[in-house]
Amino acid sequence: MSDAGKPFAAVAITKHGVEMSRNLIERFDGIDLYYMSKFARGDEAERGIALFEGSVKLIIPDLFKQYNGIIFFISLGAVVRMIAPVLEDKKKDPAVVVIDDRGEHVISVLSGHLGGANELTRQVAEAIEAKPVITTASDVQQTIPVDLFGRQFGWQIESFEKATPVSASVVNEERIAVVQEAGETDWWTYDKPIPPHITVYRTADEAMKAEFDAALVITDRLLTGEEEEALLNNGVLYRPKTLVVGIGCNRGTPAAEIEQVILETMRELKLSPKSIRNLASIDLKKDEPGLLELCAKYKWKLETYTPQQLNQIPLRNPSETVYKYTGAYGVSEPAALLSAGAEDWLMEKRKSGNVTVSVARVPRQRPAEVTR
Repeated sequence: MSDAGKPFAAVAITKHGVEMSRNLIERFDGIDLYYMSKFARGDEAERGIALFEGSVKLIIPDLFKQYNGIIFFISLGAVVRMIAPVLEDKKKDPAVVVIDDRGEHVISVLSGHLGGANELTRQVAEAIEAKPVITTASDVQQTIPVDLFGRQFGWQIESFEKATPVSASVVNEERIAVVQEAGETDWWTYDKPIPPHITVYRTADEAMKAEFDAALVITDRLLTGEEEEALLNNGVLYRPKTLVVGIGCNRGTPAAEIEQVILETMRELKLSPKSIRNLASIDLKKDEPGLLELCAKYKWKLETYTPQQLNQIPLRNPSETVYKYTGAYGVSEPAALLSAGAEDWLMEKRKSGNVTVSVARVPRQRPAEVTR
């Protein structure tokens, strides 16, 4: 992203392109505009528009490093030739979008899914009243985009190496098993029924008794070797953010000790740390250095509650000692339930050294109505 914090760059090298690009930044926020100095109108400094001399190819490497997406008011063929030398990887390259010199078409060129070019194409096309051109098969066919599946919920892909063959299976309408043991169930967003070649199973065991060509597995559980062999030979594993870890710790407990207890607990429960949504504790710990350091490392949010809120949760083993020091009869157990919105724990309490942890799972939003 640029130093100014804007996620996108627009680049124009023709008279018409400059005119359209100047209009675009009025209608669409978050764009730094670049165009050739020979088209300068005198208000560029005031409007934050950057001018350049010489070939546009000279600025492309820096644009690729600085921005999440680049919008070119340049012909498609020219853009393809110019960006070819700087392409690196679909997981790293920015979104690239091309707009023709009459502003009639907005074309998604590069990083349509992971880079967000398809969505950027739709948004820019709407802003300038143009036609979006998207050729990604899953978008055209309105089916599951394997490399983006669950991204809107924060799901994390753990096994990306099979994404391409699994995507091919999806768009070729082969038999797809969606194994969903956890996570949000409202992932089908199209205004049509799920096609018959896609079947949803509630458990890995249920899916393994069926026949399928590719699998999409959504679980916060560590798979067994047998499950991995059966489901991930041509499958992708997604980690939904469904676990909340309640934390109690002594003042000054280092991040490394808290981390060790959490990871040991996850192994004991056979759960993936990648599915941890957040940590939860008492508000006395909202500025605890070790907790904040750990949350920053894993990009976890720390949710905290007052003693009064924590005491609303009935505990099987309330602690008078904890109440004496905090005003709450427990910290990790009620914090985990409150944050997850759960009725019971996956692990009520585990104490190790200076740290106490409890684990709860976020309930599913609703039954998976798409299950066949």
